[in-house]
Amino acid sequence: MKIKTVYQCTSCGYQSPKWAGKCPDCGEWNTLAETAQVRGSAKAAKAAPKQPVSRLSEVETGSDQRLLTGIAEFDRVMGGGLVPGGVSLIGGDPGIGKSTLLLQVTARLVGRGMKTLYVSGEESAGQVAMRAKRLELRPDGIRLMSEIQLETIEQVIVAE
Repeated sequence: MKIKTVYQCTSCGYQSPKWAGKCPDCGEWNTLAETAQVRGSAKAAKAAPKQPVSRLSEVETGSDQRLLTGIAEFDRVMGGGLVPGGVSLIGGDPGIGKSTLLLQVTARLVGRGMKTLYVSGEESAGQVAMRAKRLELRPDGIRLMSEIQLETIEQVIVAE
């Protein structure tokens, strides 16, 4: 069990690993108070497997339904399309076209009648809109959010 020191704002509850004179969330002065956060046993309990260990040879694969984007090379690289409910990480050096490709994929999915949410963690909504215009994509139906907080993104998805 580890004890970690965090600083919590007494006004809004914001937590920070280091002290600051002004809360970066609510803007109040001298409200960050040192608190101890116990880590270990609760974390281990959360990490416990929810399903028993299985032999790979005994695992049923279920249906191999994939969502085709209509971008043939992308679908091929993704193993025949996107897996419903799956998560895929697209990585690479800055400037190689990850955001451009994923905006095109989003537009194709919307064109196929799918509900999508394009979340950008680095670019503003305006920057994404300029890219869509430059690519001559139809913005109708593309929902856009510029956010980095996973909890906030999850709230928007659940609310839909």
